[in-house]
Amino acid sequence: MEHLDQRTKVSIMIAVMGAMFFAAVNMTIVGTALPKIVGQIGGMEYFDWVFTIYMLTSTITAMLVGKLSDIYGRKIFILIGIGIFMIGAFMSGTSDTIIQLILYRGFQGFGAGMIMSSAFTTVGDLFSPRERGRWQGLMGATFGLSSLFGPTLGGYIVDNYAWNWVFWLFLPLGFIAFALIFKLYPSHNRPVEREPVDYLGSLALSAMIITLLLGFSWAGGRYEWASFEIIGLFSLSVLSLLTFIWVELKVAKSPVLPLHLFKNSVFTVSNIAGFFLGMGMFGAIMYVPFYVQGVLGRSATVSGLIEMVMTISMVAASIIIGNLITKTGKYKAFSLVGFVVMAAGLYLNSTLEVNSPLWQIIFQLVIVGIGLGMNMPVFNITVQNAVSHKYLGVATSAMQTFRQIGGTIGVAIFGAVMGNLMEERLAQSELPTPPADSPQGDTVAMLQDPQALMDPDQLETIRGTVPAEMTGMFDQLILTLKEALNFGLNGVFIVGACVVILGFITTFFLKEIPLRTSNHDEEKEGTPVKATVQAEAK
Repeated sequence: MEHLDQRTKVSIMIAVMGAMFFAAVNMTIVGTALPKIVGQIGGMEYFDWVFTIYMLTSTITAMLVGKLSDIYGRKIFILIGIGIFMIGAFMSGTSDTIIQLILYRGFQGFGAGMIMSSAFTTVGDLFSPRERGRWQGLMGATFGLSSLFGPTLGGYIVDNYAWNWVFWLFLPLGFIAFALIFKLYPSHNRPVEREPVDYLGSLALSAMIITLLLGFSWAGGRYEWASFEIIGLFSLSVLSLLTFIWVELKVAKSPVLPLHLFKNSVFTVSNIAGFFLGMGMFGAIMYVPFYVQGVLGRSATVSGLIEMVMTISMVAASIIIGNLITKTGKYKAFSLVGFVVMAAGLYLNSTLEVNSPLWQIIFQLVIVGIGLGMNMPVFNITVQNAVSHKYLGVATSAMQTFRQIGGTIGVAIFGAVMGNLMEERLAQSELPTPPADSPQGDTVAMLQDPQALMDPDQLETIRGTVPAEMTGMFDQLILTLKEALNFGLNGVFIVGACVVILGFITTFFLKEIPLRTSNHDEEKEGTPVKATVQAEAK
């Protein structure tokens, strides 16, 4: 598709970014709306499955579709993905029970995985590696904008309209994106190679991803880290990984993830760096609300606006760096500086105190956002530039999968860090305790859960039920809990900074090979591109 004129390419990219925004905003819009949705349809005990099932199905599909799209082209999968996603969105809005919502969100996830995998790979089809920086930056910005508008819009809809519109509002955008891609996106005109589908490898890879993500999602929350369930999930994950490696090396004629790609140092280093970036990114995004709401006592709306500032800085940095990569052909220095800036922002977050001013967290999140945005366009470009065009889809999907797994593992590890440090600080504190026969004893036990601090209005309601002679003790208890939560979050941000530094160290070993100026340089001085690129990358 590199031969298309610039106007057609831009039109295709607008349609693809519209499809990606449609999928991404439907993912982010649910977070703030879900508590009220569950309040109406019930099923609080299955609350987390609405997120978990979507994450599992989208991650697995993105990885598997990468290989298939290399064979059959991107158009068919992005169209099928949009269709599945729209059906899932519509059905989610018709849910009468939490089980129905979970099933429909899982179905949506299959479509989302197809859209995301095909969208990022399309950039590689349309543009040479040297040109991709600008567009990868815009793709990252599109994803960032969904994080910017989604949560605020979701809260507004459920506050003012029927919750069903959370899922239905953007359906027209899906129809428009589908029509534009159907009309503008060239059909796959290369002869389809008769490659057997790697069913066994796909099954082993899916089992590995499912058990790994479930293990880290449930550890420390639903189950203890050392519980039979979590150890069992991790054991199954290791067994599935070993099975997958054996199948890919010994059985599969057309592997779903060719393991020889990992012999390419650029591909391997980029995926490891993307893994650490995902860990740091989710650490910043998921735990900042605990500080703003739980420690500072601000509302969820204020928390969302503060994270919006970080998103804006991330979007701006992503666009600027993407253009600079296209202009200069360089990328390693941008990534290294981005990791340093992001680590600095996370470290500064670790110095926050119970009474820190609001501007301090805003300023520091801008720093985190700039560092994150500087890295957003980089690693998709590096993996795509490091492999021959026939592996473009599977290489791009691998990068997305590593980043997603990094984010899931990061959230679990940071949650364990926060919980353990809170317990340590509370054990050292002299918590005020009411008399044994006092009805306030249950209140004290409830407040030792950090989630209880996340709703300032509820805390005021509880305070109103406390007898006048015990309000001083109640206020002291809340202050002690806030100090413990702040101590735990300081540890989270320190660990997050260390993870990002690991990303910096990994990127330091990234060999900066020249960005190719064409997707069709199939021969370079008589040597196939695949061999040439891998030789340069070693």
